[in-house]
Amino acid sequence: MPSTKLDRAVFEQRMRARFSDPAFEPLQNEIAALIAAAWDGYAHSRKAPHTRKAGPGFADPDYDLAVDWIRAREAIREAQRRHDDVSAQKHILLINGSSRSEHTCPGEMSKSFRLCKIAEPVFGEHGYAVDWLDLSRLTSELGRHIHPCKSCVSTAMPLCHWPCSCYPNYSLQQTDDWMNEIYPLWVGAHGIMIVTPVNWYQVPGGLKAMMDRLVCADGGNPDPTSTHGKKAVEAKAIELKGWDYPKHLAGRLFSIVVHGDSIGTEGVRRNLADWLTDMELISAGSMAEKDGYVGYNRPYAVSHDELDGDEAFQQDVRSAAITLCRAIALQAEGRFDAADTDLRPAVLK
Repeated sequence: MPSTKLDRAVFEQRMRARFSDPAFEPLQNEIAALIAAAWDGYAHSRKAPHTRKAGPGFADPDYDLAVDWIRAREAIREAQRRHDDVSAQKHILLINGSSRSEHTCPGEMSKSFRLCKIAEPVFGEHGYAVDWLDLSRLTSELGRHIHPCKSCVSTAMPLCHWPCSCYPNYSLQQTDDWMNEIYPLWVGAHGIMIVTPVNWYQVPGGLKAMMDRLVCADGGNPDPTSTHGKKAVEAKAIELKGWDYPKHLAGRLFSIVVHGDSIGTEGVRRNLADWLTDMELISAGSMAEKDGYVGYNRPYAVSHDELDGDEAFQQDVRSAAITLCRAIALQAEGRFDAADTDLRPAVLK
């Protein structure tokens, strides 16, 4: 494929575009110094400038692991310990999948956010802690990014590390990646509830970005030293020798609410359910999966009024949350076991 390497002139042009506000005009010397330092990191491909030896427990303890990755791994392990502690309060991860909020161009909150707020008290009433993940912050908050998945898994599954080691990439200024904070939320959750609108027959872009980046939870390699970073030849050899495709989120329960104005809700709901069950999460039940329309074919301008009047849809959202709560309780009692927990898909030879 064609090279993506920039020369110094183009690099500087793109960097200076970030300082187009007139407030930066008196700071040209400082900006030039910053650009020079950034160019050095780019030219020498310093993806992870801060590393330390992997140490015991890794295939190659002398390998230099990125400090960012080590911290993400530690957060995931702590979340797993909390998840497995039967004496600890159980957690629900409540996800607003909409990109809309009143803090940016749309000028008003999303209906998904409102539906999440309807579900939230149900979890508290059942004694669960709620961890919010509001993906609208991707469009409205400085420094919130979910960078695209690079599809390392399509080279070989062991090349896809758990958690993802592709980001941050300091040399390309692909920083402020939110996923290192999001992974522990999923790991620590006993139940996940996703509330999302339909955007052109699909989930919104921010939700899809998170879904793609969770591929490492579905068979990802917890030891980057085994592939010495991103060495494709080593990863392929490991996979062909035999890889067990660990399901890092298996057994957690889920609920889904999808709403739209005229098209696509059932398809999006099915796609989300298929994605989650592929990772061996478990649907809390038929009442935990809701799709439907708010203000069907009505003007967008009255959509919030339509939601105010749609008490049936609101109750269905509460029912989805209640079902998730009950399923978690049953699972804790050993009464909600999936019938196929010991089965795996056949692997092509």
